[in-house]
Amino acid sequence: MGARGRGIYRTTSGSCGAANSGLGDGWEVSADLTGGYYDAGDNVKFGFPMAFTATMLAWSVIEFGDSMPAGELRNALVAIRWATDYLLKTVSQLPNRIFVQVGDPIKDHSCWERPEDMDTARTVYTVEAPNTASDVAGETAAALAASSIAFRSSDPAYSETLLRTAVKAFEFADTYRGAYSDNSDIRDGDELLWGAAWLRRASQDDSYLNYIQNNGKTLGADDNINEFGWDNKHAGLNVLVSKEVLEGNMYSLQSYKASADSFMCTLTPDSDSSHIEYTPGGLIYTGQVAATSSTPQSSRSSYSSTPTTYSAPHSPNYYPQRIHHRGSSLPSIKDHPQMIGCKEGSVYFNSSDPNPNVLVGAIVGGPGEDDAYDDNREDFRKSEPTTYINAPFVGVLAYFVANPNPS
Repeated sequence: MGARGRGIYRTTSGSCGAANSGLGDGWEVSADLTGGYYDAGDNVKFGFPMAFTATMLAWSVIEFGDSMPAGELRNALVAIRWATDYLLKTVSQLPNRIFVQVGDPIKDHSCWERPEDMDTARTVYTVEAPNTASDVAGETAAALAASSIAFRSSDPAYSETLLRTAVKAFEFADTYRGAYSDNSDIRDGDELLWGAAWLRRASQDDSYLNYIQNNGKTLGADDNINEFGWDNKHAGLNVLVSKEVLEGNMYSLQSYKASADSFMCTLTPDSDSSHIEYTPGGLIYTGQVAATSSTPQSSRSSYSSTPTTYSAPHSPNYYPQRIHHRGSSLPSIKDHPQMIGCKEGSVYFNSSDPNPNVLVGAIVGGPGEDDAYDDNREDFRKSEPTTYINAPFVGVLAYFVANPNPS
């Protein structure tokens, strides 16, 4: 995540020659909105996918932190905190206001420049009550609640702050129901259930258990959606709530477990109920790129931009070298200290040369249905790395490292 962390630069594995970025974020609304992550290859902070990234990192630590070497566990917690410190800022003006985005995506996407050189508008997008933001507020509640569990043993005071703020974020999400986006494909009911499920797990408060039970049908819990991602939580929600059934004998939630079982069966090629399309190399094909959705309890395949993890199924020594990522494709500040302006970066975007800065461990979208991957920087659907693709892999890989020969 180091290549996407913004604010006062901190050294982490995965980024090369990076420096400070976005230190004035929030000034136009008299708020400090520095920090956080740019979720992909651009320079915009989208609160919705960032919160999902934090939730998935926290879930990875909760489930598989014991399998991580001490140093890697510390790295994971640092990565989570870089997100949650920012998310705390975005909901610091509750109960009436939440900040959901920093940066103008249209202006940003018209430029190809390093985060350190970024000079496009840092517009702050705000939702004021009674306007709705159940999707982003619900996911923020989930992220803070899940992270409170991850930090409970190492930093109890911070854990309490996260949980207390998660409750406030959820209250906003539930009070003003509806999505903040005008995209009709974005639902908000799954985030409300998802946020409630994480608050239940973090607090053990029965009111959240009752919420999940009483609002399931209203908020679409019965929707049979066989995917999981930053804008669709159904499969992850069902897996998470299933733990209440399996570990707490909460049989009133059996329908969630049944949906989770159904989801797992659809992903199993030999299952009678499987209707997922696979590529010849064995990757799930989702319609545009070959990759599946993931929870820390179900693995996912994609393309890694380093040779050390998963790479092309038919080319084990290959890894993408022309990924759609500004900081990776442009010369580093260390190697080129002079500013590279908005349009001056186009020569690097259009270059056929490999990116000069390798993002160690970054995972991009993946190949097409025939396993073909052209390694083309312009094809962002296949070649762009994102935090919310990487985050679920943390726990999955930690498990497989600790259990190289699982039964």
